[in-house]
Amino acid sequence: MAVTKWIVDPAHSEVQFKIKHLVISTITGSFNNFEGGATSDLNNFENAEIHFSLDVSSIDTNVEMRDAHLRSADFFDAEQFPHITFQSNYFHKVKGDLYKLSGLLTLKGITNPIELDAEYGGSERDADGNVRIAFEVEGRLSRQEYGLNYMQLTDSGGLVIGEDVKLIANIQLVKEN
Repeated sequence: MAVTKWIVDPAHSEVQFKIKHLVISTITGSFNNFEGGATSDLNNFENAEIHFSLDVSSIDTNVEMRDAHLRSADFFDAEQFPHITFQSNYFHKVKGDLYKLSGLLTLKGITNPIELDAEYGGSERDADGNVRIAFEVEGRLSRQEYGLNYMQLTDSGGLVIGEDVKLIANIQLVKEN
């Protein structure tokens, strides 16, 4: 079986997260530095192997004071755990352009299984003749399952930040020649 190797193009990709603040609004942040890739069958992505690594210190919510707090031991502890990693177990077509991506997510030294939804965006050749494909990936995780236990309460007894974190990644991959 001929295999194809793909590399994430960070200049044409983004990784974001959303979390509730005071249960009434949503904070959106991103990780600006990441890398990853995939190995697939020559003709399709069914059963592709997919791996990804995020640089925790590149977290960006557009508020430097909040970003510094998120990098601290209260949250991600970027000094001790500099990367968030993902390694796929399976990648299967559900129907049409929709796939299920399952694998192991390691965050703050804790590894848990996670299932993500992926939508194939298409394939195109760029101006230099490189083949590119794109996927939009979405999923949710419970922050406490990964040791993100910061539990400050509001005056009314609610959580300052929500429990569920929504992940959204728009990923463009370039075929290695």
